[in-house]
Amino acid sequence: MRVFMPLLAFLLIMPLALSAAEVTGKVRVIDGDSLRLAGHNIRLFGIDAPENDQTCVTRGGLRWDCGAEVTRLVREALEGETVTCDLRGKDDWDRDLAICHLGGRNLNAWLVEEGWAFAFRKYSMMFDLEEKSAAVNGRGLHAHDVQRPVDYRQEKRAQSKPPVVRRIPATDTGGCRIKGNISANGRIYHMPGQHDYERTSIRPDKGERWFCSEAEARAAGWRPARR
Repeated sequence: MRVFMPLLAFLLIMPLALSAAEVTGKVRVIDGDSLRLAGHNIRLFGIDAPENDQTCVTRGGLRWDCGAEVTRLVREALEGETVTCDLRGKDDWDRDLAICHLGGRNLNAWLVEEGWAFAFRKYSMMFDLEEKSAAVNGRGLHAHDVQRPVDYRQEKRAQSKPPVVRRIPATDTGGCRIKGNISANGRIYHMPGQHDYERTSIRPDKGERWFCSEAEARAAGWRPARR
């Protein structure tokens, strides 16, 4: 019997250890799905609210600041309230993922039910029915034309990326194979077979170009590479 006592003690203690992954404190609202309390940055698990700078369009075609409005509504409802959060790991930004409660109310579910956030189905189906109910009844964001926040973020990242500069290969030059390169040494053209020919790329956006003959390159102001 004594052999099993450590195991029994562990099983009795384990629920207490799991419940220790709770934090309670007064809330500071960051945005529609992010809070700070008791020294923790909290990302509400399983839901996705509009970004602060996200805009939406009413059914009448008017654009409005839906992200800022959701943040305002959440702040109005929760700022300074004492909330308990059940921690469920970390997200990619090292925030604590959590399901939070105010009194007996599940705040994650409440935000989705009210239509101020979406079920984040990529990570959880927990709030799927709450979103469907909000959509059917046209509550909150569902009364307007709203881009899902995850799509908005992806589109914003794509727009912020620098344009891809196409480097023209030799096979795309119509038979003109001489590379007119611009460097710190000036305007230099490279002939096929020369030392730096293969590793030299042509950037038309920088004024570099292809030539069909050495005479054409020289006439344009380029000089031959030394090797």
